[in-house]
Amino acid sequence: MIQFGTNPIAWANDDDQSLGAHIPTEQILREASGIGFDGIENGHRWPDDPAALKALLGQYGLRFISGWYSLNLLTQSVAEEWQAIQPHLAKLKANGCKVCIACETSNSVQGLSCPVNNAPVLSPEAMRDFGAKVEELAGLLAAEGIALAYHHHMGTVVETPAEIDAFMAATGPATKLLFDAGHYYFGSNGQDPTPALRVHVGRLAHFHAKNVRPAVMGDVRERGLSFMDGVRAGVFTVPGDEEGGVDFTPLLRILKDAGYDGWIVIEAEQDPSVRNPFEYQSLGLKTLKSAAAEVGLA
Repeated sequence: MIQFGTNPIAWANDDDQSLGAHIPTEQILREASGIGFDGIENGHRWPDDPAALKALLGQYGLRFISGWYSLNLLTQSVAEEWQAIQPHLAKLKANGCKVCIACETSNSVQGLSCPVNNAPVLSPEAMRDFGAKVEELAGLLAAEGIALAYHHHMGTVVETPAEIDAFMAATGPATKLLFDAGHYYFGSNGQDPTPALRVHVGRLAHFHAKNVRPAVMGDVRERGLSFMDGVRAGVFTVPGDEEGGVDFTPLLRILKDAGYDGWIVIEAEQDPSVRNPFEYQSLGLKTLKSAAAEVGLA
């Protein structure tokens, strides 16, 4: 059964914690629950203790969906990564999560003040080696009942359509995909994400319903701005925003046809002082539920 979730970065950003610093944690949870979300992803405001996290979210009728984990497999061994991921894995298991959202960040430019256009690029040989390590780690997680859902992301070694294809080819069945409509749109300079989702939906484990404002995206690219400059300028938005470039109805139709039964999460960071999180998240959820009903995704 499909469940709809959100991410607290709409209210309080993780990479630039000045964005939303004025918003109380209680407000984030109260609004997320009041909008009608079933769950919420991880954020820097939540407690690290697994039981405390479950109790906090439970007060608002929310489930812990999963949370971002920064991989460093380009700089350390699988054994070292497996040791490092144990606290995060304990949090996921204690809260009944089914996926571990992971992304290689050892050489990412996403949190830096350098142009997002300068994203690192792996050679074909390096991608094959990297994929083999991710697959080994994914196998260890699968043995614990958790699917590794790899998040292609701006500013990282898996950003463009070609890199997504190469990564999926370099990994095996244990490695699943987190498909992010917005990051695909941005990473492809405005290509429709529908064909790519159709290709990779068989290994989909998680879906991020992020939208992109094409005008802002073009400005970020042309001026050589950083990823966070783009976030502050409003490059990302929610489904249903008339300024957005992504049509979510065909994407949800693919999910329906593939029998997808995971989470659909609105993970769309904006400056909450400029764009009210309650209003935008409400618009996003209303849009997704309407599209889901249209295509028969229940």
